[in-house]
Amino acid sequence: MASLNKQSLREEFDTLKGRFEKQCAAGEMTPDNRALFQALLMLLELVVAVFLEKHTPKTSTNSSRPSSQTAKDESALERPGARGKGKQLDTARSANTRTVETIALTKVAFCEHCGEDLGKIACQGHERRTQIDIVFEKVVSHVDAEIKQCPQCRKKTQAAFPDGFSGPLQYGAGIKAYMLNLLIAQMLSLKRVQQSIQTLIGLAISEATILKYVLQLHHALARWEESATAKLLAMPAMHVDETSLRVERKNHWIHVCSAGEITLKFLHRKRGKAAIEAIGLIPRYGGVMIHDCWASYLAYGHCGHGLCGAHLLRELTFIVDAEDYAWARDMKELLQQTCKRVSKRKRKKLNRPEYEKLQKHYRDILALGETELPPIPPRQNGKRGRIAKSDAHNLWERMKKHERAVLLFAKEAHVAFTNNRAERDLRMSKVKQKVSGCFRKREYAEAYCRISSYLQTMANRGYNPLVAIQMALSGELYAQGVSSYAARILSGKRQSKKTHHRQLKRVLERRD
Repeated sequence: MASLNKQSLREEFDTLKGRFEKQCAAGEMTPDNRALFQALLMLLELVVAVFLEKHTPKTSTNSSRPSSQTAKDESALERPGARGKGKQLDTARSANTRTVETIALTKVAFCEHCGEDLGKIACQGHERRTQIDIVFEKVVSHVDAEIKQCPQCRKKTQAAFPDGFSGPLQYGAGIKAYMLNLLIAQMLSLKRVQQSIQTLIGLAISEATILKYVLQLHHALARWEESATAKLLAMPAMHVDETSLRVERKNHWIHVCSAGEITLKFLHRKRGKAAIEAIGLIPRYGGVMIHDCWASYLAYGHCGHGLCGAHLLRELTFIVDAEDYAWARDMKELLQQTCKRVSKRKRKKLNRPEYEKLQKHYRDILALGETELPPIPPRQNGKRGRIAKSDAHNLWERMKKHERAVLLFAKEAHVAFTNNRAERDLRMSKVKQKVSGCFRKREYAEAYCRISSYLQTMANRGYNPLVAIQMALSGELYAQGVSSYAARILSGKRQSKKTHHRQLKRVLERRD
């Protein structure tokens, strides 16, 4: 053997196996020797399969390992469209921002060529040049309450302060929304939020004050979370996933449930069924759950299941890279072609004859895999525990057992091919932990989950995060008719300050 690589090792093993089969066919092997060599070849084939998998590097393209833990692919940056523009930003502005636009006119007095007076000549056109700048403005509002002494009883009476002026010094809704946006949506640390606010207003707001606003928004969104949960339970399909989060120097788990425009995150100490039961959403759900074949999800048989095609494709890619099995290559091609075919359909699913044909092709590929995979040796007497299997064998068994869940995306239009929705919703929590570290107390981690769920849901509906936070803190979120009012704010239509306050007052009166 010239070199110990995948191709030469597999070729050498196939050569030895062929020689053994020829000797058996020629009758040169006794029955005892034949049985002994067959057992040795079976064990050797299993060892070769595991060896090839162990020496095949796992990357983000052939496994669930994130790209941050794999070597950077420089060639990917050279492909057309690799540096995409990304998602278009929402142009809606919050209620406490304004645009001041001025137009200045420069006149022509004399001809620059002959010096003729052009002051009374009519203008034929204009050339406009524009400059955009930001002026940071701190708005300080003082309210002086009168104090008068009664001439009869000689006692003093003080005028009442307006709502929102509960103490000697308070911060407005704009500052609260800006701080919470930096802390939750932009994932800055408390110290950086303090520095940013001090740069704008010249005052250092304490961490305790910022955290008080976090809990204030957290409690204000309790009613929203209940209504969002009720809407999520009525959805025909739901994406679920989980990821770890460090809280109080211990490992906790964020569980996400997403469907349509709604995203809900919940924090729990456990990852499996205990957490699912404590959260209480999946046990009441009757639709289709799309997930990555986690055993805790499969334990709930009262609802449907759809397996993530992206996970399966990555595992099949690894099997092809490691073993070059024909069944894995054919299965990968089948899933990719079916996904493309379904996406181009107007109804987003296959008809009954097409689905039956897909099932037959799927089972034929699995039958091919059964002949390619090395047989598993029987369990010896007295031995306990799981039988050692290669990744290829485990994947083959999983795809055979959960055939309906793998192909459900081609049968039901509301079932997606991948679980990327849930993974995208969880991705920012990992960025938050990487930037800001772990949470000191559990209550703030739970607040982060609820607030980030709300902001992601409102972002899916097209709301500016500053607008969304102010709506929740002021109670406009639950006001009757507030959706139409918020829509006018988001549309960016210009309106006078008097009209703005009159409409807001009408909405709040209707709420009361």
